[in-house]
Amino acid sequence: MNILLVRVSSLGDVLHNLPIVADIRRHFPDANIDWVVEEGYVSLVRLNQEVRNIIPFALRRWRKQLGDKAVRAEIGQFFRTLRQVEYDYVFDTQGLLKTGIIMGAARIVRGGQKVGLANGSEGSGYEGISRIFHSKSIPLDPRTHAVARGRLVVAAALGYQVDTPADFGLPEVSPHDPKPAWMPAEPYAVYFHGTARDAKKWAPANWIELGRALAPLPILLPWGSPKEQAEAQALAAGLPNARVLPRLSMADAVLLARHAALAVGVDTGLTHIAAAFSRPVVEIYCDSPRWKTEGNWSPRIINLGDKGAPPSAAEVIAAAKRLLPSQ
Repeated sequence: MNILLVRVSSLGDVLHNLPIVADIRRHFPDANIDWVVEEGYVSLVRLNQEVRNIIPFALRRWRKQLGDKAVRAEIGQFFRTLRQVEYDYVFDTQGLLKTGIIMGAARIVRGGQKVGLANGSEGSGYEGISRIFHSKSIPLDPRTHAVARGRLVVAAALGYQVDTPADFGLPEVSPHDPKPAWMPAEPYAVYFHGTARDAKKWAPANWIELGRALAPLPILLPWGSPKEQAEAQALAAGLPNARVLPRLSMADAVLLARHAALAVGVDTGLTHIAAAFSRPVVEIYCDSPRWKTEGNWSPRIINLGDKGAPPSAAEVIAAAKRLLPSQ
């Protein structure tokens, strides 16, 4: 059986789609699973070795240069690659017009199905027009967890029950993993403090209070934009045990999360990556609903706060010390 998953972005959404692979494998061990994903997240999907082919999608880059002949040729090659295989099932678990168009262009065998979401979740960017590309649309409770949504859609189409914890199919930490120059030899904590929406951020004074409570554990501060870099530098100025990292590639950011002795982060993709690796993680919710993305598959994940109710520094410190008893 050939199956195509269409989940192109964003980082957290792609991550939350990964458990579908293990679910399919558990019930159909011989299935071939391919995936269409935005090119920036290919390195994340590649970590799951049960995905056969990854088809990079580069709309974020293409739409800036649609007049360029080379870009138009690249788009044409994308669709030719997409159509090389006839699939038994194509699943669009994102529910956008762009993912629907990808689904529509994919080829299916006689009797094959194109399956997607009949409705969005609360606060999602779901686009109902995507249903025109479906042969079957699966309705779900609008308050279904982000990880469960895709799992339930695929399970309903393939005829099995979702009755196991989420398995992201990510590799265990190994002493043989490559360690770049910026990674300390000793255990470290990482602050995933940055996010695109300011309301989701935790107060800088809280981060500094937490860091002082964790001393002398080194604290690494990644960033993804000049604004986040400045915020990281301001935090580091108040913490003698903190260090601002160089700008990291996606692959290195995943490595950072994968090896952390402790990750503390707001509701953002890299925090959820650390949770998917089942690292010790404190997830902080300030202005987004906790039910939607909280890590609920490992006792090493502690979720604090909720929309409009950020946790105090004392709550996060207590959680971090529970995860790091030596502290």
